[in-house]
Amino acid sequence: VQLVESGGGLVQAGGSLRLSCAASGRNLSDVAMGWFRQAPGKEREFVAAISWSGGSTYYADSVKGRFTISRDNAKNTLYLRMNSLKPDDTADYYCATDLQYSGWPPSLYDYWGQGTQVTVSS
Repeated sequence: VQLVESGGGLVQAGGSLRLSCAASGRNLSDVAMGWFRQAPGKEREFVAAISWSGGSTYYADSVKGRFTISRDNAKNTLYLRMNSLKPDDTADYYCATDLQYSGWPPSLYDYWGQGTQVTVSS
């Protein structure tokens, strides 16, 4: 499985971005997926997760109401729409899969992308 994130960049506070995660090597329409982020000097943290069908989503409190996770299984692609961005959202963002079917919300993530950088200026 290969995951490739895109869509990061520099945006002003209050702005929006949409991240994409394109998967290849395996159809991921039967597995949950998630987004994580890691800010400079900090540990990686969970952002959002989505069930295989897209019918269930789960968010970190810090992004709830501002970020929306979605997926297009026909395109084997995961998305993260980020609105009302804050400087604290600055980080490298990673997508990941739960190929071990660890439950809901997922407790284990196995394959990871290389990340896309998001910088929010004040």
